Amino acid sequence: MDEEISIIDKKTRDEKIKDFFVNNRKKIITSFIVIIIIFLGFFGFKIFKDTKREQISEVYNKAVIYHSNGDLDGARDLLSTVVKKKDSTYSPLALYFIIDNNLKERQQVNNLFEVLINKTSLEDEIKNLIIYKKALYNADFFNENELLGTLKPVLNSDSVWKSHALYLVAEYFYSKNEKQKSKEFFNQIINTSNANQDIVKEAQKRLNRDLSE
Repeated sequence: MDEEISIIDKKTRDEKIKDFFVNNRKKIITSFIVIIIIFLGFFGFKIFKDTKREQISEVYNKAVIYHSNGDLDGARDLLSTVVKKKDSTYSPLALYFIIDNNLKERQQVNNLFEVLINKTSLEDEIKNLIIYKKALYNADFFNENELLGTLKPVLNSDSVWKSHALYLVAEYFYSKNEKQKSKEFFNQIINTSNANQDIVKEAQKRLNRDLSE
């Protein structure tokens, strides 16, 4: 008797499962197709990104070769192209190469900085580093408001580059003989919890040697 009941229950379950698949066949097929499309789309996009990055790296390497061979115009054009590709790795490298080798005018360089800072998807600390580099690059030309405005995102953050930014501002004011403002920024470095220790030492030296009054 128990065996018969078990057989009946099994047949009932099988029938329910069969009916479920029959009644929901379209939904099941649609869901299966959607899953496959998502799967293929994900890996297809990854392959596309990898291929695109490889192409950008080839352009960057070609630009470096052009520069080594003395073709500055060719290197300049290719490096600008790489920056404008907005790649998180090669675009910053291309801009640094342009700056280190003085391949473009200051305004052109600043335009490329804007591409990186405002249009390129970057990790926060990489972006903070680029902001700091922009301020450092322009420090001899910026007025007070321009320098502080550029560095504001870093100065208002807990970034590892905050102490570097504070030091740049402190030295800027010191060079302008605005010693009280300079002293305030040097003191901020010392009171910054994650400040670079080498910068802390330099700030302390400046305070003790030149701003102790």
